[in-house]
Amino acid sequence: MKIEKGVGFTNVFSDFRRDMNSKNFAAGLVAGIFGLSVGLVFISAGTVAGLGSGLIMMWITSFYLINGLFGILVPSYYRQPLAMANSIPGALLFTAAIPIVGLAPVLGATLLAGLISLLVGFSGVMGKVMRFTPTPIVMAMIAGVLLKFGLDMVRPLENALLPTLIMVGTFLILSKVTPKFPAVLGSLVVGLIYLLISGVNFTGIEFTVNYPQFVMPQFTLEAFLAYGLPLAIILIGMETPVGVSLLKSAGYKRIPVNGITAVNGFATMISSFFYLHSTCIAGPMTAISSSPDAGKREQRWVAAVIIGIIFTVSAPFYGGLVKLFEVMPAYFIAIIAGLALVKVLISAISVSFEGTHRIGAIFTFLIAASGIQLFSVGAPFWALVFGIVASLIVEPKDFNFRLKDEGSEEEEDIELESKGA
Repeated sequence: MKIEKGVGFTNVFSDFRRDMNSKNFAAGLVAGIFGLSVGLVFISAGTVAGLGSGLIMMWITSFYLINGLFGILVPSYYRQPLAMANSIPGALLFTAAIPIVGLAPVLGATLLAGLISLLVGFSGVMGKVMRFTPTPIVMAMIAGVLLKFGLDMVRPLENALLPTLIMVGTFLILSKVTPKFPAVLGSLVVGLIYLLISGVNFTGIEFTVNYPQFVMPQFTLEAFLAYGLPLAIILIGMETPVGVSLLKSAGYKRIPVNGITAVNGFATMISSFFYLHSTCIAGPMTAISSSPDAGKREQRWVAAVIIGIIFTVSAPFYGGLVKLFEVMPAYFIAIIAGLALVKVLISAISVSFEGTHRIGAIFTFLIAASGIQLFSVGAPFWALVFGIVASLIVEPKDFNFRLKDEGSEEEEDIELESKGA
């Protein structure tokens, strides 16, 4: 078995209390709020696809409860900021496939996709695959994905100039004057005050209670080929590499690559019995919780656990939270998410173009930022594929094949590394 061992759950409660501070709490709070707002994307996608409101609410309730529970357990076990949510590209595939092949077969395909990811994690293959992906190219893919959040942060300057200046200005001033205080939290508070002063009406919001419901998946070859296989590719080829690379860029050394892949698979299998399309490591929220703004590196795992707690507690009441987010102007969440990811974006761009693999990195960045889909698979996966191919063609000397002795952790094997990466 190739699954990496974590710290375990011994003393997890005392360690959580010991490691919690204002920075990782603020990072977890901001990432949690951002994660709750993502549910609106799923609701919109489900509505456009013609899914009923009852199915959509069961889907969203399971999303936050199951993701929240795994979001508490996984970072607690590994003591790393492994925030858990689910795949947005997978969600779009999910809503598109249901009207074509049916709900139960799509959930059966979800179960098979999770099984594939679980087996890949247990095989230990993922750790070797990740070594064949140069760091500058992976970071360029992350930079391309995160670029959208940065652009969405500044777009409100066109039609919401005053609140944008107030929130961004607060972030900049706090970053300069009180660098130890979480500037994003200050921007969040000032933004809420502005909303109240400007007359945004939060009254009349009714909270309803919903719980996940059990469903039995069915298996058809059509559903697996149309949805299950692409979802497996997304889980293995996109979600795991994004999460692992974010942790590497944050300075983490012993990252449980195989463990993440296996957990993604196992959690997705569980999800398939509760109307949910996946559970996996969450890129943007992992970026927020692992960033320097979340405090000392060894304490950032607390931020990921806080995200999981927010999801778990909010899940039954998400129907009311939907109405709350609908009342808030769209720019509010966009600005907060952009500010929370600024430093991560800076780091990703810097690593992408500071040394080797520049041609591969620029193609990777552009494809990831474009948001294209080929064969129902999203841009981040294809960005890695085309970026590596471009680099191999134009700059093959930037790759170095060599044997590496990994001692007790793994047997000696061929490794493809990036020079200077």
